[in-house]
Amino acid sequence: MPASKGRILVCNCFKTMALDDTAQALGERLAAPVCSQLCRDEINVFETALEGDSPLTVACTQEAPLFREIAEEAGTEDRVRFVNIRETAGWSADTVDPTPKILALLKDADNASAARPTPVKTIASDGLCLVYGAGQAALDAALALEDSLSVTLVLTSSDDVVLPSVLPFPIFRGHIKTLKGSLGTFDVVLNGYAPMLPSSRRTPEFLMPRDGAKSSCALVVDLSGEIAPITAPQKRDGYLRADPADPLAVARILRDAGDLVGEFEKPLYVAYDADICAHSHAGKTGCSNCLDACPAGAIQSTGEKVAIDAGICGGCGSCAASCPTGAINYQYPHREDLLGRVQGLLIGYQEAGGSAPVLLIHDSDHGADVIGALARFSDGLPGNVLPMGLHAATGFGHEAMIAAFLAGAERILFLSDPANRDELLPLKNEAELARALVTGMGHTAENRITIVCDSDPDKLAEALSAGPVALPLISAPRRIAPVGGKRDVARLAITTFHSASPDAPALFPLPEKAPYGRIEIDSDGCTLCLSCVSACPAGALSDNPDRPQVSFIESACVQCGLCQTTCPENVISLEARFNTEASAMQPVVLHSEEPATCTSCGKAFGTKSTIERIKSQLAGKHHMFRSDAQVNLIEMCDDCRINAQWNMEDSLLRTSPRPRLRTTDDYLEAQESGLSVEDFLKEH
Repeated sequence: MPASKGRILVCNCFKTMALDDTAQALGERLAAPVCSQLCRDEINVFETALEGDSPLTVACTQEAPLFREIAEEAGTEDRVRFVNIRETAGWSADTVDPTPKILALLKDADNASAARPTPVKTIASDGLCLVYGAGQAALDAALALEDSLSVTLVLTSSDDVVLPSVLPFPIFRGHIKTLKGSLGTFDVVLNGYAPMLPSSRRTPEFLMPRDGAKSSCALVVDLSGEIAPITAPQKRDGYLRADPADPLAVARILRDAGDLVGEFEKPLYVAYDADICAHSHAGKTGCSNCLDACPAGAIQSTGEKVAIDAGICGGCGSCAASCPTGAINYQYPHREDLLGRVQGLLIGYQEAGGSAPVLLIHDSDHGADVIGALARFSDGLPGNVLPMGLHAATGFGHEAMIAAFLAGAERILFLSDPANRDELLPLKNEAELARALVTGMGHTAENRITIVCDSDPDKLAEALSAGPVALPLISAPRRIAPVGGKRDVARLAITTFHSASPDAPALFPLPEKAPYGRIEIDSDGCTLCLSCVSACPAGALSDNPDRPQVSFIESACVQCGLCQTTCPENVISLEARFNTEASAMQPVVLHSEEPATCTSCGKAFGTKSTIERIKSQLAGKHHMFRSDAQVNLIEMCDDCRINAQWNMEDSLLRTSPRPRLRTTDDYLEAQESGLSVEDFLKEH
């Protein structure tokens, strides 16, 4: 492990872990000999290690607050990071040497610290707070917040309210009809809205109520006990909700609400590229994966594209994982950084002497608690289980799963918070696709990918011990360079995995909703109108400027179905599959015809079959195509057809000559000749 990554301090935590082999493997990176009481009697070792200029990694997270305080006093807090090797590796009943796992976890910390920063959005909150609830509980909460926030109280009922002699904020009655927005920019509509009369004596009295009252605020404290008026309320920044009958929960949200004043930085979890979005075209819907996947309602259709509200987005990553084109790209972390960490953790573990690695992807906070409980009260994680905490496990797509298998993982487990149980469908779909890819390449997918949605550490232990697992998927771990867009990385991972699978067929089927496959065109019904070409968002379909023709590149097809729904003849069908042959990267002609040439000028203007079909249906059967000259118009281009129509004797395009103007001379000459003016003009 190169010294350029910084120095490391390890502690065996009062000799509850055996770290001698680990210390030896770390070599020059070890900032001091293995400690036993780094956070107590040996705190001076940490203080001495702070004197260097290189980054310092402390292999302890329990005492991180203490170490951070000391580092802040020394002015070096920006160079210190913390890694948990105790609950994740050291405290385990497994007899396997923990050294390879610890080295891999430390290397993962290096990779995580080197990841590109996620762009952020600045959110401003002026502290204008709507407290919404019933009775005295809501009033008490509003009074508690008044010192730190600008409070407005809306009561759903006021039966038990005892009014104070001094009211520091306005009180209204009403019920929330709609609530939109996020921290700093909430818009609320109230029904039954009525201000309280200042003359209220025993109980609050209100003016005549009205519906549809609108207002705005920076944050909302909801103590109504009613159904939340917004989607995914637990993920909405600035919306704090608690059961009014739970005093601890109420105290917790009041504490949190008091801090929501000022400017805050929120990660921009995803980036959106509208140019490759396959949502809709010409009023026809193609892909709606992101809309279906988003649990917070942060994504809305704007017609042919979608819009993402960064203020509402909670960063679950389901939209990016399920996006077939990569139009939505997850940035927390970026794809290349995530795959770099996954490959570094797995390959680093094997290079350090570990075998049969199992990758455990978990939501950072929830997973850390479950893993900690498993280590403290049970046997801990097995020695070959490598945990990786992410902001959200649901952002892990099939391309990352295949890359993990390619890097040597025998199994992948996802540990998710039960509170997010209803949000796991996109992850399950990605897991199904990854299993289909593994199966299609001749391997067994049984028990390869498991999703555990529980807070019980015994359930995690049960899932980790479930088996049996078949032989390793590949003979030796392989690394890919995660360069390019999502489909580039995914195809590279899949084709590399295919090349490492000697029994894999070149073509294999995939589930119906898979983003890989081909299309077929029924040539008998196709008129080569090329509407499918204009509808394709991925450039998989193309035309030929020199002749009527549709070509198709299978590797670019995302199976969005826009070509199928746009086709006026309904002659396009989809087939989900993966094609590893080189031909999948090259255009293949799906349908082509001889061009029809104009009988007058020779210019190509359509297809022969279409012109012949039109001619057979109209010639002699329509009043505008009775004569040979009229029928010949069908075989002419637009310009020549207009010229021919103009020159026809009975053409409707031509008008009669303009009448001659009558003058005084005409009348005089007609009188001299003894003729009427009409007869005179006819003769002249």
